Amino acid sequence: MTVTQLSSWLRIYAELINEHTEELTQLDSAIGDADHGTNMQRGTAAVLAAIDANPADDAAALFKTAGMALVSKVGGASGPLYGTFFIRAAASAGAVTELSSHDFAKLLHAGLEGVVARGKPEPGDKTMFDALAPAVEAVDDALDDGASLSDALAAAVTAANAGRDATIPMLARKGRASYLGERSVGHQDPGATSAALLITAAARAFG
Repeated sequence: MTVTQLSSWLRIYAELINEHTEELTQLDSAIGDADHGTNMQRGTAAVLAAIDANPADDAAALFKTAGMALVSKVGGASGPLYGTFFIRAAASAGAVTELSSHDFAKLLHAGLEGVVARGKPEPGDKTMFDALAPAVEAVDDALDDGASLSDALAAAVTAANAGRDATIPMLARKGRASYLGERSVGHQDPGATSAALLITAAARAFG
């Protein structure tokens, strides 16, 4: 995949965030600050503005620009987490103009590791990790079985959506939702929802 295609991933993600801003806000109003939708909308708009203002010559530059924009424009925990995801992805990708399917899988791993390093989430904490981690694993498994990247990302979308839905009965153990205790049960996690959209955007960009 080329830098232009990688850029399309970011653009499609911004479109999906725009389409789901109200949903993300409603989900966050139940167990958070009711600002996840608007924060992510502002952040992804800043990403597009930044990459349009400074077109990247390589994958590392593209993702570093995206990560820095998210860190600077998205409030709460989401900015540092998504920003770290892309900054780690930039380091993994390197200053290259094309990536293979396995390079992309490594990039996703690096991003996930960045999220773990930043937020210390564990499975079942009711966070973005619960959607992102199974998606990354699904890509690995599918590519190891000889699947195309398109099929691997289709499997990743299924895994991410299942992980997102699995947050509904979970008791939140991280972030503001954890303050609610048992009252956090029965609500879909907004971070897991926006993470699932990130994987959906990849499937649409590279499928």
